[in-house]
Amino acid sequence: MRLGKALAVTVATALLAVGCGGNATDDAAGGTVTLTVKTFGQFGYDDLVTQYEGSHPGIKIKQENIAKLADYTPKLQQWLTAGSGAGDVVALEEGILVKLMGKPDQFVNLLDQGAGDLKANFLEWKWNQALTPDGKKLVGLGTDIGAQGMCYRTDLFAKAGLPTDRAKVGELWPTWDGYLATGKRFAAAGAGVSFFDTAGPVYQNILMQQGDQTYFDRENKLIVDTNPGVRTAWDQTIKMIDAGLSGKIQMWSPAWNAGFKQGSFATIPCPAWMLGVIKDQAGPENAGKWDVARVPGEGAVRGGSFLAVPAQSKHPKEAAELAKFLTNPAGQTAAFKAKNNFPSSPQAIDDPAVSSAVNTYFNNAPVGKIFGQSAKSLQPVYLGPDNQVVGDGIGDALTAVEQGKLKPDEAWTKAISDAKRAVEK
Repeated sequence: MRLGKALAVTVATALLAVGCGGNATDDAAGGTVTLTVKTFGQFGYDDLVTQYEGSHPGIKIKQENIAKLADYTPKLQQWLTAGSGAGDVVALEEGILVKLMGKPDQFVNLLDQGAGDLKANFLEWKWNQALTPDGKKLVGLGTDIGAQGMCYRTDLFAKAGLPTDRAKVGELWPTWDGYLATGKRFAAAGAGVSFFDTAGPVYQNILMQQGDQTYFDRENKLIVDTNPGVRTAWDQTIKMIDAGLSGKIQMWSPAWNAGFKQGSFATIPCPAWMLGVIKDQAGPENAGKWDVARVPGEGAVRGGSFLAVPAQSKHPKEAAELAKFLTNPAGQTAAFKAKNNFPSSPQAIDDPAVSSAVNTYFNNAPVGKIFGQSAKSLQPVYLGPDNQVVGDGIGDALTAVEQGKLKPDEAWTKAISDAKRAVEK
């Protein structure tokens, strides 16, 4: 869905200027190998790159970053199709990974580069996501997982007469029915702002808790209209829209960005990477006003990425070594400390630097503990190769309901019809 495409932040945090880029080159002087790393959003690799270059004097690393995933993905597909321009290490968000798994030959098989010995460094389901069904090719190595929490404004909760202590707030919503009931209490108190920003992220969280598949089964058959979990997530979200809890603010829009600073909404489902977005947009004047509680339901994940080496790389061995370094437990721990990207490595999750981490901006919330519990309680969900296009259609349908353009039943019918038509193409 549209929010999935916008997993990357809109804040202009490019590590280096974005360019078309190319493959690794050998510098004329000294035969230095230059590796180009292409990412989206915030991966937190600056210090790691400096460290790697310091310990590998023959390697120079060029980082190219595109802020928005929605802009990055089509460019990546163009580079891969053209056979040039993708660089040496590329980030693959889980949504595009699923689609690219059908073309594993576009990437270096990391099992041929010794990555098989690293399997224990990753949560099993994360490792398997990038492994071909026959187990013979590994397309990528996991970086982060979007372990889920619920961020909320303590000042707005206090104004509405709700508890502000994160443990007590979590007790308000052990389920999504509890979240709905809390939202109704908030609205009845006349706080003057919305309970949450927009319906899409709420729907996505509920959906990812409904079983091990969403729009497709493991044979890639479309089941969007027969999987009861999809309708459960839809109906629960519609209840929240009908209750007037949504701010109807499109994610990644200027109004959404400004909403963090202005306090336009009181809660937002927040995967670990969202903390950096909130801090950047809300600004220093709102430090301590935001906090993090548990997400309703039993854990959830939204987003997460991998590093892969395109087959077009002129230095696959060196690129694979860099990818292994950036995704090893220490590298994932460093990325978490830099940008709150929650690790997919169990060793990193249990590292005191992660498990005991607190976020001072978020009222000293024990984010390592909160997100760690969420990560360990979630179950992997299968995403089909056309998962994103189907999700986009449902996201658009929910937006139409929010904006009063369609009634819920009309929107559902349209979403299902659009999904079937998109998959038939």
